[in-house]
Amino acid sequence: MIAAHNPAVFVLVIEPDETLAHQLAGDLQEAGYDAIVTHDAANGLKYCSGASSNQTHRQPALIVVDRMLVGESGLSLCKNLRNIGNRSPILVLMARDTVDDRIACLDAGANDYILKPYRSEDFLKLIRLYLKPDIDTTEQLRFGDLILDIGTRRAIYNSKVIDLTMKEFELLKFLMEHPREVLTREQILENVWGYDFMGESNVIEVYIRYLRLKIEEEGQKRLIQTIRGVGYVLRDASNP
Repeated sequence: MIAAHNPAVFVLVIEPDETLAHQLAGDLQEAGYDAIVTHDAANGLKYCSGASSNQTHRQPALIVVDRMLVGESGLSLCKNLRNIGNRSPILVLMARDTVDDRIACLDAGANDYILKPYRSEDFLKLIRLYLKPDIDTTEQLRFGDLILDIGTRRAIYNSKVIDLTMKEFELLKFLMEHPREVLTREQILENVWGYDFMGESNVIEVYIRYLRLKIEEEGQKRLIQTIRGVGYVLRDASNP
């Protein structure tokens, strides 16, 4: 296990490839974070559960885990971490970027993913996003009882705080910037994923599904409505 000596906010890296693990830790340290590296799921779970023998044990502010671990998979570890009550953001390193892979990560309790081959710039951008300190901001978008706080990148609905992945936040922000306006799939792809998006055709449906699961609890009114053959609209179902 490798530990940095910077007392700053730190990240736990669970990566079996020693070369990649050192690169991740080095980038984190260069960016001003403390980095603790372990190479397998068992030690990662021990550290997060407080069972580590490290006398200076602290809970990580964020966890980076490779999907391909020896023995237990990275996604299985994500589920175990959530089962023991760990709520630190989890980013999964993975080589494939299909809709099924994204769904598997989110279903396991991960917040987001980092694609291989590893690129330092993309990695640190995502780290900064999730470790951005909460700031006192009045910049919010509101739609009825739904609030989107731009500073913290969290939604609040009926007094419930909802953590969002980066793409979930960008998608909900775009919908809330255009309330009651039917947005085509093309508009959403261009504004949320970018003009050069070359991914699967049903990526929007995947993220709409997860927003609904997080925001529209059972028995509550549907806010994000599907306009068949066109796109989506944010509006109150009882007051279209």
